[in-house]
Amino acid sequence: MANITKLVGGIVFDPAHGVDGEQQDLYIQDGRIIAKPDTDKVTEIDCRGKIIMAGAIDMHTHIGGGKVNIARTMLPEDHAQDVIARTELLRSGCGHAAPSTLTAGYRYAEMGYTAGFEPAILPMNARQAHMEMGDTPIIDKGGYAMLGSDDFLLRMMISNADQEAINNYVAWTLTHTQAMGIKVVNPGGISAFKFNQRKLDLDEKNAYYGVTPRDILARLAQAVHELGVAHPLHVHGCNLGVPGNMDMTIDTMQGIEGLPMHMTHIQFHSYGAEGDRKFSSGAAEIAEAINNHDNITADVGQILFGQTVTASGDSMHQYEAHGHAHPNKWVCMDIECDAGCGVVPFKYKDQNFVNALQWMIGLEIFLLVDDPWRVFLTTDHPNGAPFTSYPHLIRLLMDKSFRNEVLSTLNPDAQAASNLGSIDREYTLYEIAIMTRAGAAKLVGLSDRGHLGTGAAADITVYTDNADREKMFSKPDYVFKDGNMVVENGDLIDVTWGATHVVKPDYDASIEKSLQPYFDKYMSMKLGNFKISDDEMTADGRGRLIIHPTSHQSGYQEKGGAA
Repeated sequence: MANITKLVGGIVFDPAHGVDGEQQDLYIQDGRIIAKPDTDKVTEIDCRGKIIMAGAIDMHTHIGGGKVNIARTMLPEDHAQDVIARTELLRSGCGHAAPSTLTAGYRYAEMGYTAGFEPAILPMNARQAHMEMGDTPIIDKGGYAMLGSDDFLLRMMISNADQEAINNYVAWTLTHTQAMGIKVVNPGGISAFKFNQRKLDLDEKNAYYGVTPRDILARLAQAVHELGVAHPLHVHGCNLGVPGNMDMTIDTMQGIEGLPMHMTHIQFHSYGAEGDRKFSSGAAEIAEAINNHDNITADVGQILFGQTVTASGDSMHQYEAHGHAHPNKWVCMDIECDAGCGVVPFKYKDQNFVNALQWMIGLEIFLLVDDPWRVFLTTDHPNGAPFTSYPHLIRLLMDKSFRNEVLSTLNPDAQAASNLGSIDREYTLYEIAIMTRAGAAKLVGLSDRGHLGTGAAADITVYTDNADREKMFSKPDYVFKDGNMVVENGDLIDVTWGATHVVKPDYDASIEKSLQPYFDKYMSMKLGNFKISDDEMTADGRGRLIIHPTSHQSGYQEKGGAA
């Protein structure tokens, strides 16, 4: 019998199975959680009095792809803020706001995170994104392929292609970019910016193609839904950061007509235009809209104060924001005519009215959305703050006194414009486990992650209970990745390589009859070279490919693995 590890007497929070702080033993064998075995020959780890949760999952974090590499390259001053020296175990790495691949994996694991999903993989650049994520140790990875400003889709729409044809294109893209979902960034807006449109409202036509963002969202949301992909269309909406954009955000939710849709970094889309400064909180209205639409989920994109870097495919917004760059350097570029990229360093300041109110708006949304299964803890790393600030954010959500103490130090005009101080809600450990584990796994489509049931991957985090939740969530006692202990007493003791999660929906291969001549005429890459094979994903021998079935498929496949 293979070795069995027993975690003895921990206080377990496993929302997927309704377990809310119950004392339980957990058993690990061959990288999985197993039922109680018929043997006493186990290795015991005393977890009595300690908090046990599944490994945390960051469902929206920029950890691979072109814009992240640009941020890493253009910010040498960021490198020195967090340097990991080479040891017998660790390879050297660096970076705080835009950490290297190695640093990102190490820091995530040290906080108890065992998976992270890159939300904006440009299909043409997918191979590079996967290479970077493949070099990110310990955590599982996956990504969402970007569509919505790509020329091929927009051509299909203006030629009145039927929904089935669009479904085939979306499924083909998911399959050959090795992605887990579909992302749309400022639908049609990245394209419109290239035709000198500086903003694009929900029902405003792209100057060249004549399609509207609403049209694009409807087609893509329908495609993702009909293909049976678990993760809803992942939407970075119109007019990010623009005062008054909350009305358009609510219209976007209502206009999708009940189709599943995930609204990302919604804090940046929750602004009113009231008051002398024409900038106000729309958090209450946004939270009410989410509460009233069961088909809508959202992650917050919380901003926290300090230096970071904004990195986005939304070149329209990033160009608009470049005047606020700190330090004063920025990049805006076109990528293969199918998308854009903008990288603008930024420092959020607690005495700045707008920044302080943004901080309050994000927290208001967290606290006013009723269902923790439909709101998710993110900072849109690194846009709102580096992911290493998550323990601080968790404390803000769980400790009203601490939250109000911080609030009292901020810009006084912003304090007067917010209702945050009057909100009594404090998140519980059970709700934190939903947001960062069970709910995130369900949203992304990870059936064997985010919970502690029999058969689940043994991705487990063990904490010492501490009233100071920031300290508690900053330094777990133990972290197990696929059953291997990788962290002990907050320190890395082993480096493993996680899996990449993908979906491969069924599609009609005849879609390539249109794609082949298109690639030959317009693209800088041949169609055959665009496709990323399963063998490529596992060629280095250290990672695995996990293929999740859609709702129309059966079977769960694993390929590759450590040599």
